[in-house]
Amino acid sequence: MPKRVDHDERRTEIGRALVRVAGRLGLHAVGMRDVAAEAGVSLRLVQYYFQTKEKLLLYGLQQLAEEFGARVTARVRAAGDTPGPRATVEALLLASLPIDEESRAFHLVYTSYAVLAVTDEVLAAQPFLQNPDAAEDAVAGLLAQAQDAGLVGPDVDVRTEAVVLLATAAGLGISVLTGQRSAEAAVAVLRHCLDKLFPGPSLG
Repeated sequence: MPKRVDHDERRTEIGRALVRVAGRLGLHAVGMRDVAAEAGVSLRLVQYYFQTKEKLLLYGLQQLAEEFGARVTARVRAAGDTPGPRATVEALLLASLPIDEESRAFHLVYTSYAVLAVTDEVLAAQPFLQNPDAAEDAVAGLLAQAQDAGLVGPDVDVRTEAVVLLATAAGLGISVLTGQRSAEAAVAVLRHCLDKLFPGPSLG
């Protein structure tokens, strides 16, 4: 009997191959043929599942975002049963720093996508670019919870602080990728920013 093909699994494998290649070459240099070779499948099969490079990029990036969410969840769980808003915000920020191979790929590919979208209308129109708004909403909501609990000052503009934290994490990530500073130094800066907002336990 012929082996039944799991199409979702095959698409996932191809998406992960895209991220691996993009992490090595940069997203701008990746072609569908490169992804096919990395995944160990034919170019025709990649084209069958995704038709265009833009669709392949979107799928791989959505997959990357889901895995990022899983890393955030794992960090929060490691902080205990009730980590609180400080630890949850810290988990989100630290998970985005390129401090290991997986997070380095996330940061590099995500940044490359944003740069490409500046000049590519097809990529710019994709909903993946709305994810930063979701992260901003999440951080602002957590800071608001901390404010309600008296952990953050009543005069703090939680929306502005959320923007500052995410922008700081993004900038620090680039500085780590380019070798300007170590991952440890970047983590220390983020924790310093959080310490200024409110006291409390941080994630190790």
